[in-house]
Amino acid sequence: MSLLNFKEGLIDPSGRLSSWRGKDCCSWAGVHCSELGHVTKLKLSNPYSSNPDVLDATAYALRGEINPSLLDLKYLNYLDLSFNDFGGVAIPNFIGSLKALRYLNLSGASFGGSLPSFLGNLTSLRYLDLNSCFGDSNKNDLHCLSTLSHLKHLNLGTVDLSVASTYWLEAVNMLPSIEELHLPFCGLSILPPSFPLVNFSSLVVLDLSNNGFNSSIPSWLFNISGLEYLDLKSNNLRGEIPDGFADMTFLQNLDLSANSLIGDIDDFTAGLSRCNNCSLESLDLGYNKLGGFLPDSLGGLRSLKNLCLVQNHFLGSIPESISNLSSLQFLDLSENGMKGTIPRSLGQLSSLVSLDIYLNQWEGVITEAHFSNLTSLTYLCTVLQKWLGASRALDWGLGGTLNNIIFNYFYVIRQIRDSSSLKDFLEDIIII
Repeated sequence: MSLLNFKEGLIDPSGRLSSWRGKDCCSWAGVHCSELGHVTKLKLSNPYSSNPDVLDATAYALRGEINPSLLDLKYLNYLDLSFNDFGGVAIPNFIGSLKALRYLNLSGASFGGSLPSFLGNLTSLRYLDLNSCFGDSNKNDLHCLSTLSHLKHLNLGTVDLSVASTYWLEAVNMLPSIEELHLPFCGLSILPPSFPLVNFSSLVVLDLSNNGFNSSIPSWLFNISGLEYLDLKSNNLRGEIPDGFADMTFLQNLDLSANSLIGDIDDFTAGLSRCNNCSLESLDLGYNKLGGFLPDSLGGLRSLKNLCLVQNHFLGSIPESISNLSSLQFLDLSENGMKGTIPRSLGQLSSLVSLDIYLNQWEGVITEAHFSNLTSLTYLCTVLQKWLGASRALDWGLGGTLNNIIFNYFYVIRQIRDSSSLKDFLEDIIII
């Protein structure tokens, strides 16, 4: 009866709960039970919320009232109502009495009001996701988190935490079990330059992107030694990239893009490349004010799969050591004004899927060796300012296909359907 009363309060326009009939509730869609027949999980997330083939996912969203009959489910430890539409009403107070909850996901469910203090009563919580949960409230207090000592995953993305800007770090530092912390677009504005004791021994994921901190990268970050994913993009971070990243040996993904970082990256990449166990797979430094020559030590980051340096002020050539990045799949050096050569060693990157070197002033002659082994390439964006006729030392086995054609400042964006056929690609090239 508890679940049927819960269903009665809901509007189900797509009939997602049509199986909720009969006595065996454990067979109903989204309902999971223990071996003893107790309801333990309700998985009622909108299944079409991230489906690109569904034009209007809201048509499948549950609406209406969340009935307090859920309180009768004494063994309920998992509740997922994400990406439904509850019309801007506040999160019901009775949610704070579901003491057995270990997992609560209300992300994107269109609640109103502010971060409820009764969340602090859910002391068994391991997972809490309220990403994009609320409307325009800016009275969200983080003090309620202090009692959630078992919490491992916290996502408060887009929740306005501007009133907590002065103490947010202190608040989350009181979560000794936290492994993933997502606070993007929270209006935090203050990134403390120092912090006496960081209590993030279990933290592996930290997302503080899009908060507009307007500060330098603080040294306390480097005390989070187990961090694997760090996202600090779009924060107006200033100054040079600190050397401390070399100590973060478990780091796999680092995003410092869309900031105001300056200087070269010589010491930064040298420090990372000296690490025997460096596991960095994705590095995004795009849209900063970094400059200088690309260092040879870049080739020491042998685990890299994604390297983005778009729209900086780098100079010179691509280093020969680029060939060491045998796992590299995405390389973006566009919009730097680099004035140098493209090494033949670039052609050894057989895993490369996407190459963007547009808006640079490349010099020298492009030969087949530059592209012959790029067998995985499906996207190429470049500018060449040279004669590329066969009579110009471009004997790629294409006969007279390119004879006497001037590729004078052309721009190519091309999805290559058959990346193994360089001949077909060049025959179909777009000349502007």
